[in-house]
Amino acid sequence: MMRAPDRMRTTPARLAGFALVLAFVLVALAAPLLAGRDPLAQELALRLRPPALADPHSNFPLGSDALGRDLWSRLLYGMRTSLAITAASTVLATMIGVALGLLAGYRGGLAGTFIARWADIQQAIPYLILAVAVVAVLGSTPAILVLVLGLTSWITFFRVIRAQTLSLRESEFVLAARACGARDARILFRHLLPNLAGTIAVLATVLATNIIVFEAALGFLGLGVPPPAPSWGALIAEGRETIDTAWWLAVAPGGALALLTLGLVLLGDAE
Repeated sequence: MMRAPDRMRTTPARLAGFALVLAFVLVALAAPLLAGRDPLAQELALRLRPPALADPHSNFPLGSDALGRDLWSRLLYGMRTSLAITAASTVLATMIGVALGLLAGYRGGLAGTFIARWADIQQAIPYLILAVAVVAVLGSTPAILVLVLGLTSWITFFRVIRAQTLSLRESEFVLAARACGARDARILFRHLLPNLAGTIAVLATVLATNIIVFEAALGFLGLGVPPPAPSWGALIAEGRETIDTAWWLAVAPGGALALLTLGLVLLGDAE
């Protein structure tokens, strides 16, 4: 079997990205321990309190919102929501894209042509418009968001995996496996898929970057996780209304989103 290409070799940038993403994941998992306050609890007497760094007398690490809710707690629980939706959507898109790419690249024929044309048609429809239409009809539960994000994000996987499978299926190790009587399933899972593992890993991290920004955009438009559950996009949208007087409401979730996106970009850097 041909050795899989070294697409995820260790570099300083990738290590930094991995550390940053891991830190976000660990903080999200420990949200109940780190939050300190109920993210939904309202204290109108403590509304729009500045962060502790700006006001030493403040009891809120990142400030409070217009309803007196603790922004730090809402940021942590919103992180859990965004990461969970992103992870599930990335897995779904990866499974669909890889499966269809292997099928179309290895078997070809009418099925491969049909899948490729379907990908062309779907790619012609702007993702945001398609997502808005589906969410408007079916609702914006986490399960629906995962389906929408996953089913609109598989095309990149499909195109890359199909192209590499078309190249690999004529390789000597594949021809040798066929000559030895190996079944198609064994060739796909034992010979082709391991050689695509590096590419799949890189594509998954790049896709996760796009999905988490996409999920935040839906939340910003009011089409994300239904309130009062916090999400980063919704937090940014809420902060926009008071950006002149309570800048921390938009800066905190926006900065967190930018840092996580940077970590994913560095992690998926193929250079």
